[in-house]
Order: sequence, then C-alpha cells, then structure tokens
Amino acid sequence: MIGGVSVGREGPTHLWWGLVGPRVVTSSRRARPYPSDLSDERWALIEPLLTEWRAARGGLGIRPPVHDLREIVNAILYLNRAGVPWEYLPHDFPPAKTVYDYFAKWAKDGTTQKIHDLLRTRVRRAAGRSPQPSAVVLDAQSVKTSSNVAESAQGVDAAKKIKGRKRHVAVDTLGLLLLVLVTAASVHDTAGGRDLVGQLAAGFPTVSKAWVDMGYKKSVVEAGSALGIDVQVVVKDPAVKGFVPNVRWPVERTFGWLMLHRRLVRDYEGSERHSASLIHWAMIGTMSRRLTGEAVPSWRDPAPKTDTTSPI
Repeated sequence: MIGGVSVGREGPTHLWWGLVGPRVVTSSRRARPYPSDLSDERWALIEPLLTEWRAARGGLGIRPPVHDLREIVNAILYLNRAGVPWEYLPHDFPPAKTVYDYFAKWAKDGTTQKIHDLLRTRVRRAAGRSPQPSAVVLDAQSVKTSSNVAESAQGVDAAKKIKGRKRHVAVDTLGLLLLVLVTAASVHDTAGGRDLVGQLAAGFPTVSKAWVDMGYKKSVVEAGSALGIDVQVVVKDPAVKGFVPNVRWPVERTFGWLMLHRRLVRDYEGSERHSASLIHWAMIGTMSRRLTGEAVPSWRDPAPKTDTTSPI
C-alpha cells in the first residue's frame, strides 16, 4: 500500500473504512482494459445521466458508493459482447450480483432506455438528420432460447423452424433502434407489426412512412393508415437473385450489429424486459463508438523498447 492506495494486478484501488470494516473501490482504469471497455470519450457521453441517477437515489449519506458506475457499465458491455453468464464475469469487475442488480434496476426504471434514446438523438444530429425520424423500417428476428427461459415465454416460429423468442423492431433509415418488442417466437410478424405501429404513433408522432417485407399482412397496413402512417410492403423482384439492397436494408444491418454480441445470438434472459435491455446496451455500445469515431479500442499496449546500442 502506498499512501492509502493499494496497487495490484487489477490496477489502483482506494481503501476506506465504513461501518462494517474496510471497503474497496476499484478504479475504472484497470491496468489492462478489455476491448469492450468504454474509452474516456465514450464514458463522457453517458456519465452525466448515471451520475444524476445515483444522486437522485440519495441515501443516508453515511458512506460513499462502493462501486464505480463506469466499471458497472464496462461489465455489462463485456458480458453482452463476450456472451458469458453473469457469474462468469472476470474478477477485476465488481461482483457479478452487484452488476446484475444495477442492470436490472436500470432496465426497470428506464435509465437504460434514456441513455439509448439520448445517444440515438445525438447520432441523428451528427448525421445531419432531425432528432425525430419521419420514416422507419419494421422487421422481426427469431432466436433460440436457453433452458432457463420459461416454457410459457417461448414459442415456435413455424416459418423459420425456431423455438424461442422473437424480436420485433422498428429502426430509422440509419438503422438506429426506435422500438423493440420481445415476444414468444410463435407471435406472428403481423401481430408484432400492429403493436409496433401503435407504439410508433404514440411515441414518434413525426413518423409518416414505414416499410415492411412480405411477411406482414394487410392488417398492419390498415393499422398504420388509421394512425396516419403509410405502411408499404416491399416486394422483391423474383427475377433478381441474391442480395439486393433496398429501403429495408437498414434493419438487416441493425440485426448484423446485434449479432456481433454473443449474448444476443441466443436469448438467455428470464424476462422479456431484460432481453430488450441487452439489445439497448448493444446499440449503446455501437452508437457511442459511432459518435466518437472509434472503430477499434482506443488503447494500445506500449511499444516494446529496443536496444539501440551496438554490441561489443
């Protein structure tokens, strides 16, 4: 220990005494970051919201918070990208139960959604778009579930032969997520589409156009028309073979972004809320990198020193 600071393989930690003995607060800057860690610039984008959240919770004021919020976020991003179970989080993160508790609280009280929506607005403005979209793309993705998901929360997508859950999403023309609805895979795209159209009309009144594929039936078009949204079914030319980009392509790219996160390749979450929250965290990571121009982790290992002296 040096002047109250203990230095170990996990980086500097600060010791202080609480009512029940010593507490350890680990610095957010570990000796060796993980590729999923937030850079200083990315953390600055969301830090004010989380600091405000912690301040609003108050407390007795007897002792300061034990865990660094930045490390909590880093742990969530790591889990989402690496696909590990909660209890398999590396030990240089805060305890897994603590990270999960923060994750669940932020999902329940809307903090994750608030961070996500703020970044989406900033990305749209940076791209020269208005904060609120006028056109969207709707689609659905079925994924298998793990054994810990209740049987009642699963279903079979007969078209894709997948037993699990389905993610009904609405994205803007940049591929940024507007809405996500997690259901059993047996829920038809049309039923999810009607719900999405209703939520779009309520939450995004500027939306006047929506594109869907041929899996959506006439009732989605009618529901959109009743709410002032022109829903257009995009029909693929049968004479054209292979992939051809069209107005629906942004949503396919969005699904591609999600599939970079191993935790989302299969649905492991016991609740639909937590499934949706991990999707939001995946997009938070994607959008924060886009805003800071980071395609790869911003840290590098120090270059090895070379001996320039001539051998005798």
